[in-house]
Amino acid sequence: MSTEEAIIQNAQGPKKVVSDGATVEQHSIKDQIEADKYVNSKSAVGTGNLGAIFKKLKPSGTI
Repeated sequence: MSTEEAIIQNAQGPKKVVSDGATVEQHSIKDQIEADKYVNSKSAVGTGNLGAIFKKLKPSGTI
C-alpha cells in the first residue's frame, strides 16, 4: 500500500475510536500529508540524478 492510498484510507475512517476503555487515535490528515511530502523529498534527493549533465564537447576534424 502506498502512502497516498494509506492517507486516503485514513481520511475515510474515524479519527478516534473508543472501545471497552481502550482509545485509538490517528495522526491528523495534515500531519500525514506533511510526512508523505517529507518521504517523497528524501527519496528524490537520494536518487543521485543531477537533472542536468555538463560535458565538454570536442569538435572533430579540427587542428
